[in-house]
Amino acid sequence: MPRTLYQKLVDTHTVMRLDAQNVLLYADLHIMNEYTSPQAFAGLKEQGRSVAVPAQQMAVVDHIIPTHPVSFRIIQEPQSAIQATNLAKNCAEHGITLFDTNDTLQGIEHVIAPEHGMIRPGMVVLCGDSHTTTYGALGALGFGIGTSEVEHVLATQTLVYRVAQDMRITVNGLLPAGTTSKDLIMAIISRIGAQGARGYAVEFCGTAIEALSVEARMTLCNMAVEAGARGALIAPDDKTVAYVLQRAPDIAGEMKALALADWAALHSDRAASFDAEHTFDAAAVAPYVTWGTSPDQAVPVTGTVPMAEAVTDVNDHAALEQALRYTGLKSGSAMEGVAVQRVFIGSCTNARIEDLRQVAAIVRDRKVAPSVRAMVVPGSGAVRLQAEEEGIAALLMASGFEWRRPGCSMCLAMNDDMLAPGERCASTTNRNFEGRQGRGGITHLMSPAMAAAAALTGYITDVRQIDATLATLATATTSVTSAKSTERTAGAAHV
Repeated sequence: MPRTLYQKLVDTHTVMRLDAQNVLLYADLHIMNEYTSPQAFAGLKEQGRSVAVPAQQMAVVDHIIPTHPVSFRIIQEPQSAIQATNLAKNCAEHGITLFDTNDTLQGIEHVIAPEHGMIRPGMVVLCGDSHTTTYGALGALGFGIGTSEVEHVLATQTLVYRVAQDMRITVNGLLPAGTTSKDLIMAIISRIGAQGARGYAVEFCGTAIEALSVEARMTLCNMAVEAGARGALIAPDDKTVAYVLQRAPDIAGEMKALALADWAALHSDRAASFDAEHTFDAAAVAPYVTWGTSPDQAVPVTGTVPMAEAVTDVNDHAALEQALRYTGLKSGSAMEGVAVQRVFIGSCTNARIEDLRQVAAIVRDRKVAPSVRAMVVPGSGAVRLQAEEEGIAALLMASGFEWRRPGCSMCLAMNDDMLAPGERCASTTNRNFEGRQGRGGITHLMSPAMAAAAALTGYITDVRQIDATLATLATATTSVTSAKSTERTAGAAHV
């Protein structure tokens, strides 16, 4: 019987079918962080249980860690320090690999796992973090789990899992210049809604998806959960294979031949049936930016905030009104030109080397606007080192960006990188919820290129027009300076 890629992955990892909708699912890899694992380890201890397969666990300190550019990091906040200490203690006790606070390879869990060859096509990967869907970019089924489920996985290496429905999103054509996979996924979410993929595992396919780099695909799969998706998948291709083999030297000889044969079958059968389908034209996607407090409240940067009277659904209307109250924007107002005080480039969505190269290409030898505080937080120690070796870090610092240490940073206010009340931020993160980046802070999601443009101008800017915009700003500044100089000269002559 023809099967989808999702069905194949579930079938090959089903230990036992529990009923018509639930299976006992085996996990190839389980990833933990410092804030969703403490209760799970405590539960194991209370029950007198051990970790079933320590070698198939990995842990990292990333959410609570400060990112100040110091050589040795110390977590000052007492409760956060306890979380990190407990994670180190638990990992040592159970023989689990840990990327700790000052490990040179420390970073965000969804960045370091792929870059170290831990994620391979055909795997099932679990983590107590919703953006585990990132791994679908490599043909692996990844999804987030709750704390009680973390305990179950530690004890059994399995999970009681409710099987999802299948959704296929086809994107054909090519993304225009200035438009990225971040813009594509924001466009998709804005169209199908924040609950549009609820209950589904989404498979992305089409010529536009094939054209994306592996890192761009990670951004796409990472944010699929913002449409409610329970998983996101892209069938592995030559790009996937090259990416994995470069980072997984243990796959060699006979193992490599077996792996390649297995990976070649990881695709949806031609006659496979999907429960829902959507189609998009990549050529029609523009740079996107959010205007509200949910990732689906987004428009092209050249667009405007929706008119309240045009939203007839009662719940949608209430959500719009609340979002506008929080963001301080008005119905019908343009997104271009909205002033920002902060720019944050980082997170598990957009903190890989490809993202930083895009930022550097926009910034070049230009300067961050005087009204903006701009931060770049690489996704891992490896990304940070590579950016420094390529000269990206030096370029950004010379332009006025802060170059930080790896971590989740300002993606969420669990560390000391956060917005002050009323501050407006151009952010490359995945969520723009109220208070997500700091109590009273306002977040506008966008691509790294768009965030770089905002850092240079001081307001939300169409990155496709950045050269013309900066030239106009330079002319205006020169005109003002010349006018003031003329006034001073005239005044001196009068005296």
